[in-house]
Amino acid sequence: MAQIRCLGVLFDLDGVLVDSTPAVSRVWAKWAGEHGLEEEDTVRRAHGRPSLSTIRELLPNADHAAENRKVERAEIEDLDGVVPLPGALPLLAALPRGCWTIVTSCTRRLAEARIRAAGLPLPAELVTADDVERGKPDPEPYAKGALRLGLAPADCLVLEDAPAGIRSGKAAGTHVVALRTTATVPELYQAGAEWIAEDLSSLRLEAQDGNKYLSFLLTEAK
Repeated sequence: MAQIRCLGVLFDLDGVLVDSTPAVSRVWAKWAGEHGLEEEDTVRRAHGRPSLSTIRELLPNADHAAENRKVERAEIEDLDGVVPLPGALPLLAALPRGCWTIVTSCTRRLAEARIRAAGLPLPAELVTADDVERGKPDPEPYAKGALRLGLAPADCLVLEDAPAGIRSGKAAGTHVVALRTTATVPELYQAGAEWIAEDLSSLRLEAQDGNKYLSFLLTEAK
C-alpha cells in the first residue's frame, strides 16, 4: 500500500477511465486492411498516441489530414462496448471539481463522444490532440494539463496505461501511476512509472488536507 499526495490529477482517457479497446481495435484493424498493413502491429502502434502520428508513421506519402478525418469519423461512429473501467466513476465522483482533468490523444470530438458513451462527467478543462502541437510521448500534453489546473507539473499525479503517455508525464515533471490495463509490467516500468496498479479501483481518495492536498491510498499490483 502506497500513500500519494498531490494537488491535481491528470487522467488519460482510453485504458484508464474508459475501455474503448474493442472499438479502437476494430477501427484500426479495418483501416490497416484497407492500406495493406499488418493489423495487429497497426493497432499496437495506434494505442496511446494521436491518430495523426500513427498515420504519418505508417503512410508517409498519404494525405494525412484526409486519413485522420476518416479514422476519427469511424471511431466516433463505433462506440459499441465503450464503458467506464473499474473504479473510474467512484473516483471521479470523490474528487473535487477543478482539481482534475483529462489529457487524451483523442481529438476533442472523439473524446467527448467516448466520455458521454461511458457516462463519465466532462471536466471543466480538457486537453486533447486538438490542443497541442506535439502529442504523447512529448511532455506538452501533460504540461498543458497541469497549466489548465493552474498547477506546476510536479504537484500533479498522472494516471496512464500506455508507455507513450507515461513518458509524456515523466518528461513534463509529473508523478505517474501506471495501470496494468493495456501494457505489461516491464513495459510500464521501462517507460518510467513510479507505481503500478491493476486499475482505478486500486486508488482511493483518503482525505483532502485543508482544501489543498489530495491524499490517496494506492494498492500496488503484485
